[in-house]
Amino acid sequence: MSQPISRLLHPFDVARHPSMEPEVKRAILASWASDRYAVRNKPALRKPPGLRDPIPVDDVFAALDAIDNPPDARDAARQ
Repeated sequence: MSQPISRLLHPFDVARHPSMEPEVKRAILASWASDRYAVRNKPALRKPPGLRDPIPVDDVFAALDAIDNPPDARDAARQ
């Protein structure tokens, strides 16, 4: 892998990573969505190890959705 996990700063960095397998992306994002990384008194935020700032759990779920339903596939389904 050319980019260490700690350099991925946002869930979409994971979802768009060019050389990571989809299963690896899902595993990383699923761990980030875990309650284990919930910010105390802010359940909508997650702070995985290596990230400087907390991220909204909704962004994690959106990135997971982007892996399973890439924008090109969604556009094709609407036509």
